[in-house]
Amino acid sequence: MLQRRLPLLEPLSPDALDVIERGWRRLVSEIGIRFDHPEAQRLLAAAGQRVEDGVARLDPDWVLAQCDLAPSAFTLHARNPDRDIVVGGDHMVFLPVQGPPFVRRGDDRREATLADFEDLCRLAQSADLLDSAGALPCEPNDRPLDSRHLDGLRALATLTDKPFGTHSVSIACVEDGIAVARIVCGDRVDREACTYTNINVNSPLVYDERMLDALLVYARAAQPVLVVPFLLMGAMAPVSVPAALAQQFAEALAGIALMQLVRPGCPAVLGSFLSTTDMKNGSPAFGGPESHVGLLASGQLARRYGLPWRAGGGALTSSPVPDAQAAWEGMNTMQAAFLAGANWHMHCAGWLEGGLVASFEKAIVDLDMLATLVREFTPLEVDEASLAFDAHAEVGHGGHFFGAAHTMERFRDCFHRPELATTDNFQRWSAAGSPDAAARAGDLWARMRDAYAAPPLDDAVRDELDDYVARRRRELGD
Repeated sequence: MLQRRLPLLEPLSPDALDVIERGWRRLVSEIGIRFDHPEAQRLLAAAGQRVEDGVARLDPDWVLAQCDLAPSAFTLHARNPDRDIVVGGDHMVFLPVQGPPFVRRGDDRREATLADFEDLCRLAQSADLLDSAGALPCEPNDRPLDSRHLDGLRALATLTDKPFGTHSVSIACVEDGIAVARIVCGDRVDREACTYTNINVNSPLVYDERMLDALLVYARAAQPVLVVPFLLMGAMAPVSVPAALAQQFAEALAGIALMQLVRPGCPAVLGSFLSTTDMKNGSPAFGGPESHVGLLASGQLARRYGLPWRAGGGALTSSPVPDAQAAWEGMNTMQAAFLAGANWHMHCAGWLEGGLVASFEKAIVDLDMLATLVREFTPLEVDEASLAFDAHAEVGHGGHFFGAAHTMERFRDCFHRPELATTDNFQRWSAAGSPDAAARAGDLWARMRDAYAAPPLDDAVRDELDDYVARRRRELGD
């Protein structure tokens, strides 16, 4: 977890912010948001909002008053208290890729399995820069559909001791997620945030039944929900950044307002996922200038409403392999999230092929980029010692500083040392087999996997967890 201490980049003027706010206010009040869930419709109508044929036309001032009930920051607890994270304020947390149905290991691209899911949990546990393995680092397609979430929850709870989330695909998933959190965190679940779920709005302007099921279950349990519009401009949103921003905030704020009807004060994270569509072929595009600017503007608006903010990136890329395109698109997105002051950074390690693929080599590349950004966003210490006047006095004119006392005292940690990038000369690099970044990343991941050590877990907790998974698997028919 990083604590931000540098100024933020804010490209929008006060007038521009006001225009976008007027835009989302008109959307929620005139066009409305469709809620495909009878309980959500009932709650909104009882709160005095106009609901007709499932479409809720909301009072914008009421929406903001509801969102004011959500905390501006909260602590997400882990089974290991040393791994607790703060969400909001000037804190930044980082998660690996979430949700891909496929994985890539070297040249092998295939459907993801539970073994891949478990390896991604091991990677997240081993990587100090990652604060959680998330909820679904990949889809375990070799497990039965109705109960595979149980295998994932057990992996998250045993292979890592960091906070974990729950996939929001069904009521069974989210209810089981809260139950597993109760097993590993005890009765803290009744008074603290110990797990989370992420829901995506079915943009434009629709909350479907499954997402609302998850939102309502988690809100009733006072557990955090990340409310995330999924906007690809040209497909799920208009082709202008301001229009997409207005839609994004209309959708996200409406969902958070609904949460507060269920449980006032329930933690919520205002989410964003804003990118573009290739207008030649209709494919999603990532890492471009529009999403970069959209991230910066989203951060400004999130602070305007005093809510923790999840950025839409992450090291996002459309590239099918961990190549130069993957690196520059990923860095362009991740750097924007840093500059915008995002609190929750999803997809920071392993995203490939527009989110369809989790790549282990790409994860290592991304972690190297993330380490670079963390170092860049650490304030520069400027004092008399850093001016190194004595080193100049020692070396004099035309000398070198390799052996100076100032250098010898600091050479081990004076510069950032990337784990992946190489400074070998051509001869040494050639003698090692001429490995490119992807090949070196594969070797580094193999060493990380071999060095992995599972965090300790009380035997009684493990047995209770295993019994729960076995019982629920029978109840779900698998």
